Amino acid sequence: MRPDTPAETVDHTAEAARLERTAGLYPEDSEALLLRAAAHLELAGDRPTATALYDRLLSSTDGLDNPHLVRALKASNLWEYGHEAEARAIIEGVRVASPRDPAPWVIVAEALESHDELEAAHDTFTEAVRLLLTDVPQPPQPTHPLLFGRHRVRRMLGKSHDEWDALADTVHSLPITLDELHDPKRVWSLGSENPVELEAEITRLRAELGAYREALSRPFPVAILHWPATELSELLEAYPTLASEYPSHETHLATIESALRELSSSGTPNLGIVTGTVPSYEAFAASELSSPGDATLLPQYATTLAARGRAVAWPPQQGAACWCGSGRIYGECHGSQE
Repeated sequence: MRPDTPAETVDHTAEAARLERTAGLYPEDSEALLLRAAAHLELAGDRPTATALYDRLLSSTDGLDNPHLVRALKASNLWEYGHEAEARAIIEGVRVASPRDPAPWVIVAEALESHDELEAAHDTFTEAVRLLLTDVPQPPQPTHPLLFGRHRVRRMLGKSHDEWDALADTVHSLPITLDELHDPKRVWSLGSENPVELEAEITRLRAELGAYREALSRPFPVAILHWPATELSELLEAYPTLASEYPSHETHLATIESALRELSSSGTPNLGIVTGTVPSYEAFAASELSSPGDATLLPQYATTLAARGRAVAWPPQQGAACWCGSGRIYGECHGSQE
């Protein structure tokens, strides 16, 4: 699905089938592709088939990058079509496993919340926040939904603010405060004849919609191709015609950073970096019936890697390692470039 395709015009069943076919072509990316396919099946209302995809992933002999995420998604999906007992058992298993990735925690906590299990949802959010954010100076962006979800559930339970709620307020960036967004007693004024109340409620709804869109959006990234030093050496040895594209590895890295900064300053959103390998590139060239020495294939290869979920967001989060693989913090490596 293209990023500019309106959601209401998407044939989710057809998109799921396309992603399954792509997963067959690129087994190394099957986990990410099949998860996207399952999401489309859920949107199409075909929840049993989505569960079958989750089971297919969990039974894979190759191992998964994030099995807890797959289990959490399966539990959430099962509960939506009547398999509550199995869903609860899986959710408990995820909690006991205490994954270090915030995504499974968010999914199981929101599943509990959506089925009015507010105390259990609160406990789950709190468990995750304590595990992942204790003694962390600045909450990473992927953990923000944990803080926001916990704040929301606490407001519904009538609990007073605590230090984690205060932290949620500091990372919240929308013009409407979290207290207002999550106020369970707020007066819904869409039916009011008072234009001031109506306008205020529309503003609140727009802010909420923006928050949901931000949380759910996984737009197609504008990705720049990165070659690690060993891969670039192998590439240029095999295909010397590409030397004009890559005078040196240092120049290659500097060009990536400057290109991304230029795109960012021009207002281009959702930038990313994809890392190439020579075997993968050669396979791509063969699929295009072209020579790997053809430089025009390079941007197409980058786009294909991004479409397979291989893009890493740029710039890295504060305190994260640099995208170049040096092992240094981004701010002390390519992030320090003027």
